Amino acid sequence: MKSAAAAPGSRDGGQPGADGRVELPPGAIPDGRFSNADLRPVPAADRHWTTYNFAALWVGMAHNIPSWTLASGLVALGMDWRQAVFTIALANVIVLAPMLLTGHAGPKYGIPFPVLARASFGLRGANLPALVRAAVACCWFGIQTWIGGQGIYILLGKIFGGGWAKAAPVAGYPWTLWLCFAVFWALELAIIARGMETLRRFENWAAPFVLVGAVALLAWIAAKAGGLGPLLDQPSKLGWGADFWPVFFPSLMGMIGFWATLSLNIPDFTRFGAGQRAQVWGQTLGLPTTMTAFALLSVLVTSGSQAVYGAPIWDPVALAGKADNVFGLLFALVTVLIATISVNIAANVVSPAYDLANLAPRFLTFRGGALITGIVGVLVLPWKLTATPELYIFTWLGVVGGLLGTVAGILIADYWLVRRTVLDLAGLYRPDGPYWYRAGWNRRALAAFALGGLLAVGGSYSHPGKGPFPADGLIPFLRPLADYGWAVGLLTSLLVYTGLMTARRRG
Repeated sequence: MKSAAAAPGSRDGGQPGADGRVELPPGAIPDGRFSNADLRPVPAADRHWTTYNFAALWVGMAHNIPSWTLASGLVALGMDWRQAVFTIALANVIVLAPMLLTGHAGPKYGIPFPVLARASFGLRGANLPALVRAAVACCWFGIQTWIGGQGIYILLGKIFGGGWAKAAPVAGYPWTLWLCFAVFWALELAIIARGMETLRRFENWAAPFVLVGAVALLAWIAAKAGGLGPLLDQPSKLGWGADFWPVFFPSLMGMIGFWATLSLNIPDFTRFGAGQRAQVWGQTLGLPTTMTAFALLSVLVTSGSQAVYGAPIWDPVALAGKADNVFGLLFALVTVLIATISVNIAANVVSPAYDLANLAPRFLTFRGGALITGIVGVLVLPWKLTATPELYIFTWLGVVGGLLGTVAGILIADYWLVRRTVLDLAGLYRPDGPYWYRAGWNRRALAAFALGGLLAVGGSYSHPGKGPFPADGLIPFLRPLADYGWAVGLLTSLLVYTGLMTARRRG
């Protein structure tokens, strides 16, 4: 009979070394149904990412077109630039906490997210959160690739002239746009196919390059404007009173949701960390500071664009397209290319590559998972998803975001509150180990996931004509929780899972 559970403090799966990192002897985890070379723990000698590597990773991921335009969405809701930057800064300080908590298992055990999820969901059950995370990443990969392809298309059109933009249409778009999309797609997969070490080296130089590009854009627009424009003088339409808070809290959840996906699969990166200090300081220096600085930079640049062109231009590609020389356009083209590749590979390919490999370790490797991600990213028709943001951003992603918060709560509760960061490392790969539960599934995790998910997304609603949900919510009395889905899901699942697992141990 297979073991239903082991004591949460079991050290049978490996002893920590002097630096706190756990390593198993060679051959302790053979290939099989639940392991392959990509899912097994990274050897301690290969865990060498430094503070700079993690900071550069976040700089590279944060400097992208969607994060540039975050502030514009908040300003459009009535905030002034100070309120918008404050909201973004606070959101990233908050989301840093689950990043660091789930990231702890990476340097200590060298395991990726889907393997960490086995401790709470079971060896088979871990596929549930892994596939939810992978589905979000595949869609985001397609959308980011389409946005990057559009950026290249627009800037090349400025260089080559009208013939580029007026090329013969294919399926409603010029063939030149499809070419940019295809080349960009292939370039991303070529980089990730070379493995995580290549990604580390790419992020190391991409991060400062993109930062220089953003500062150069600010210097250019400031020079043309003779200073910054009137945008910084615009008062808030909401004030700081009763009108502000109903907008602030849902906006805060939205800004948290922007990186909530990474709070799950950050072990995919921290498993290569030289130690806890590297991942903690690297993420702390890289995420909240970079996102806040980038939001401020976007506000300043947009302010300058309003002074020069009479209207604010929040899209950095559209603004860069107004450069009046070929060198400026080429520099902008390379910056957009590197920025989008940097975030898309790290945020939207690494996770599903591991998640899909976890689904069938015997048949799928990290590279195979990355290729499937690329294919699915095209099959979801990202050009249609971006044409109807209400369907994708406010409906589908909103629902999945609440579910991801629920998964994060279970991971944090299991690793920190139930097991006190002590895992049976070999047991994460053995069907006769402590994480087999019942037929590979932990019913307590499923119960916490179901209840947390219900409260997080059960009240989902759509404004009239903007989505598939009724205006008063799927479950009307849960509608007030819908705008706080990520936080509701995380806190509910954390408390429920901890209570159920504590009761199980006492029983």
